[in-house]
Amino acid sequence: MKRAAFIAAAVLGCGAALAGPCAAQQDAIADFYRGKTISLLIGTVAGGEYDLHARLIGRHIGKHIPGNPNVIPQNMTGGGGVVMANYLYNVAPKDGSYMAVLNKALPASQATGEPGLKLDSGKLFWIGALAPTSEAMVVWRTTGVKTMEDARRTEVIIGTTGKDNITYMFPKLMNELLGSRFRLITGYRGGVDINVAMERGEVGGRQNTWSSWKTTKPHWLQNGDIIVIAQGGETAKDLPGVRNVEDLAPSEDDKRVFQLVLAGSRLGRPIVTTPGVPAERVKALRDAFDATMKDPEFLAACEAAKVEVDPVPGAKLQSIVGQILSTPPATAQRTKRLLD
Repeated sequence: MKRAAFIAAAVLGCGAALAGPCAAQQDAIADFYRGKTISLLIGTVAGGEYDLHARLIGRHIGKHIPGNPNVIPQNMTGGGGVVMANYLYNVAPKDGSYMAVLNKALPASQATGEPGLKLDSGKLFWIGALAPTSEAMVVWRTTGVKTMEDARRTEVIIGTTGKDNITYMFPKLMNELLGSRFRLITGYRGGVDINVAMERGEVGGRQNTWSSWKTTKPHWLQNGDIIVIAQGGETAKDLPGVRNVEDLAPSEDDKRVFQLVLAGSRLGRPIVTTPGVPAERVKALRDAFDATMKDPEFLAACEAAKVEVDPVPGAKLQSIVGQILSTPPATAQRTKRLLD
């Protein structure tokens, strides 16, 4: 709370009466970033939605940061984004020279006590996200599965990255709470690799965001190659007839478990920076993100890439993470048992 109050004070302190100090503060930020490079880490392979969002933002945000640093995206794969997240938290400099597009499931993984995480997502500084997401569970057309009822009768092999990732959590909970018969295969480096495995017939389905399917695989949707049998998190208005798993949950306790695991959908593909960054630099990065979301060149690039823009500001992301981490212990413990 003291940390949040300090940042709030830095934000509110730039009123007209303090124009002089704030101008000096801006000069200091510009002096720090001028001639520098910000590393923008991506915990997935190239070609997926995390990678796409990072590169779109990375091309434009630097001109809105005082001092106009270069922003260089870097892919660091492993553990469904956990390797990158642990590096960001424990190794990367704590000065605002590193940012990352974080796996949105990590705060829920922290709440349930997953052992692979070596970080406190509440101590990261959350900068912003392009848009919240709707989660979509899909199966390949050759599986013969078209509905949730079919998924309860027919085993389908599902590709996932790892247990700390929504690609695993979503179908695992569907098995435990809704009776689907998904056989989960872990170890893929990212969604792009799982997509290739689907085309090869190696796996029969996967979880992904609905926005990513529309952006990266529109021809699959047009050809009927994939079928969405359930959705979760934010309900997509353009998926009529596809039930949200929260509505399918047999009990209120089950619904709360789904809500915890799918809370990351409200985080979208979030950009964060490390703990320890001075408050004025956190504000500068958040302001730069907000300005980027209104930048005509950025918006044109998003339109060309068919990427939806419905920004979630950093302060709201920080609040959502706080809510996730304050999940009642009974719900967190039950969720962990179901995911093990």
